[in-house]
Amino acid sequence: MTDFNRRTFVKGALALGACSALTGHDLFAQGAATAPARLIDVHQHYVSPGYFAVMTRLNGASPVQGYGLWSKYTPGLAIEAMDQGGVATTILSQFSRAIGVRFANDGETRRAVRELNEYATARMVGAYKGRFGLFAVLPMPDIDGSLREIEYAIDTLNADGVALLTSYDDKWLGDPAFDAVFAELNRRKAVVFVHPIDASCCRPVMNGVTPQTLEYPTDTTRAIMNLIVSNTATRCPDVKFIFSHAGGTLVSIAGRFLGDAVSAKGLAGPVEPNSRLAHVRRFYYDTAGSTNPVQMQSLRLLVPDSQIVFGTDYPFANGPAAHVAGLRDSGLNAQTMQGIYRGNALKLFPKYA
Repeated sequence: MTDFNRRTFVKGALALGACSALTGHDLFAQGAATAPARLIDVHQHYVSPGYFAVMTRLNGASPVQGYGLWSKYTPGLAIEAMDQGGVATTILSQFSRAIGVRFANDGETRRAVRELNEYATARMVGAYKGRFGLFAVLPMPDIDGSLREIEYAIDTLNADGVALLTSYDDKWLGDPAFDAVFAELNRRKAVVFVHPIDASCCRPVMNGVTPQTLEYPTDTTRAIMNLIVSNTATRCPDVKFIFSHAGGTLVSIAGRFLGDAVSAKGLAGPVEPNSRLAHVRRFYYDTAGSTNPVQMQSLRLLVPDSQIVFGTDYPFANGPAAHVAGLRDSGLNAQTMQGIYRGNALKLFPKYA
């Protein structure tokens, strides 16, 4: 498909979605009565038919995480779960280990990524107006392909930002190999959603312990640390990072990484610009897999309430309603809850107001 035909297809699909009976306004009205607030979920996954075909092929050689869930996935089921939890808008992203490894060549990877981004734009964002946004997938670590996809996704598809994994080929975000990508994202003042994977250096580590339990949170922390110590975070002040799962293990190693800055005196005083703590406090963190008193209260000791956003990891975790219930039991006041539910995300995505 030529670039012109792609643009025509996507824009036409968006226009159709705006006029369609499937816009989603009626769908939201059905769930509005039970909604605690018009939540914005920044962490929800999807699959396209084309990419599911790729997964099916890969699954024949090696198990693909969540393959059984993807075989049953539909946008309608996602809407149903959102309505049950009071979610008005979800920002979609796609992460499977298949995205974290190289295909046969860069061209195949680029085609798979493009199909995912165009499907989400036309069949979800466009067809259910206002219910879905998109963090575009990039064909990382292919730098040239990623720069082209950033341009297409943001300028043509009107994506809300881009989604990155914490590491690629044993290089973590902040590695000099990725400098050109981050320079472009900074120029565009982009929102960057960061999702973990178990790095190829560290699989498997322990029998009976899943990568999602240990390696995913650890790899999130590695990415946060490397973005800071490499000075990428300082060079890219206009990139707005969202990290999954309350920042992984960041809170548990805060003393080792931040030193006296997290003493009672350090936390109460002014923060030096571009210091490690300053960057940690300007990043955003979602609630996926973390809606319990231990993680929520610990995270709030380290970062302002304004930097915590609602995320569910659907369909890999319990639906939005379970995350809402977990937040309600985490000892948060009403103002903090409303910020997490919606207000903090609106600073990043004001068009969903």
